[in-house]
Amino acid sequence: MSITDRVSQVYSSKNNQELIANYDRWAEEYDQDFTGDGDYVSLQKVAEIALKRIPKSAKILDAAAGTGLVGKRLYQEGYRHLVAIDMSQEMLNKARQKNVYSELYQQVLGEPLDFSSNSFDANINVGVFTYNHAPSHAFDELIRITKPEGYIIFTMRPDFYESSQDFQAKMANLESSGQWQLIERGDKYYSHPNTNQKTPVEIWTYQVK
Repeated sequence: MSITDRVSQVYSSKNNQELIANYDRWAEEYDQDFTGDGDYVSLQKVAEIALKRIPKSAKILDAAAGTGLVGKRLYQEGYRHLVAIDMSQEMLNKARQKNVYSELYQQVLGEPLDFSSNSFDANINVGVFTYNHAPSHAFDELIRITKPEGYIIFTMRPDFYESSQDFQAKMANLESSGQWQLIERGDKYYSHPNTNQKTPVEIWTYQVK
């Protein structure tokens, strides 16, 4: 199954149980699918933003970490206090093998997260705020567990954002209510320029108030 087919499959998941099952099945081939063309641009883009905003001593949550590709990239840049969560245990098993996370937990974005308030200096979320994945109210918990002045950094497809009045309203309401502030909405880019996936992505950076 091609990466395009895999993405279509997870995007069409009808509930979390189906989504978990789809990611469990994908876990063995996930790294090869995403890095096999040698150019998964999101890893470099997210690392650049982290290096610009987040000190190396920061405790960072990699939320929906998958197999740990983002954590591995951050670790290569010198970040050593990385915690991973993902809904798929099979994905977490692959992430554990990379030996870059101090802690890994099976948790689901959109449900209460088992962390104290103000636990993290930042959290990074790549590929999770999209079709039939984490709901917009997941931002509430991410804000709760992030320290004031900490950062929430996430990727989002422009077509998803433009078509989702729910996400637009939630993100705007969190800002107007003083819970976070938009620092940067990055330029559009292609996460896999060497493949036939030509849907652009943006990286959003918010600072918790």
